[in-house]
Amino acid sequence: MIIVKSLAIIGASYLQQPLVERAKEMGLRTICFAWPQGAVCKDICDVFYPVSITEQDEILRLCREEHIDGVCTIASDVAAPTVAYVAEKMGLPGNPYEAAVRAHDKQLMHRMLTAAGVDCPLSNLQCPISDLRFPLIVKPTDRSGSLGVQKVERAEELEAAIANAKALSLHGEAIVEEFIEGREISVEMISQNGVHHALQITDKTTTGAPHFVELAHHQPSTLPADLQQRIFAITRRALDALGLTNGASHSEYKITKEGRVVVMEIAGRMGGDFIGSDLVPLSTGYDFLKGVIEVALGQPIEVKVQALARSSVVFDAPQELTCSADRTGYRIYQDDRLVIGNW
Repeated sequence: MIIVKSLAIIGASYLQQPLVERAKEMGLRTICFAWPQGAVCKDICDVFYPVSITEQDEILRLCREEHIDGVCTIASDVAAPTVAYVAEKMGLPGNPYEAAVRAHDKQLMHRMLTAAGVDCPLSNLQCPISDLRFPLIVKPTDRSGSLGVQKVERAEELEAAIANAKALSLHGEAIVEEFIEGREISVEMISQNGVHHALQITDKTTTGAPHFVELAHHQPSTLPADLQQRIFAITRRALDALGLTNGASHSEYKITKEGRVVVMEIAGRMGGDFIGSDLVPLSTGYDFLKGVIEVALGQPIEVKVQALARSSVVFDAPQELTCSADRTGYRIYQDDRLVIGNW
């Protein structure tokens, strides 16, 4: 008798669709959890539960009833703690729950990274806001996709920016940081049992101030090879400091003209905007989605990265953008070949 393994996927939006499709290609039974609105995966997964991805105990109960063999998500900061919670309670591979919470909360994240000697922006966690020099960056402690992020140039703008960030935060909290002028990149990695495998560095194009919404991602990075190796080493130290041991990670940096390598955020999940699901395979040949699923199921991963081709995703932005959700379409390229587009 053939035994089919069951994979729980936290979330069911378009972000999770590549994960559901890859899992089904691997012969897995897929079980998705999310509110029905916008849950495009409910029509392609094997089982769909209309439960909020933050309802950790209810999802745990249902996962136990379904006798799942693994649990994961991609490109969702909000889902990552729930993934870790279910994995920890059921004895499945995953990040420790406390580590996932640290990676989701920018205040906890900055405290842990700073204590480990990782360079982060100076913030109101280290000193009073009045001691920080303008311009400043204000953002919610627990959101992504540039939601609520704002560059503040003057003191009279600060109170409104903090109020806006708190209103958009899931827990009503904001963080105020020094503004770092520099080149924006992200680092894509996959980890298993505390071993961190470097996959790629992504160069970014954004709208700039005041909201810094991402307009394009390009792989591989054009940074010098020695600097890339230094960034990989910093990322491994940062992941260890947060306690992230299993699954994908997406780490965002700014590189200053003086050579300062500053960690902006570390996420215990695959990069969104098609970075992990599409660009990494196109630029390296590594099946990142398969790797995430293998880690979740406790299967050993084999990471082979090639210098395959340049890959990019470019977003359409016909209007002023305040967050990633304002973008209207995208095109994915491998070298000069259009792979897929959505207008």
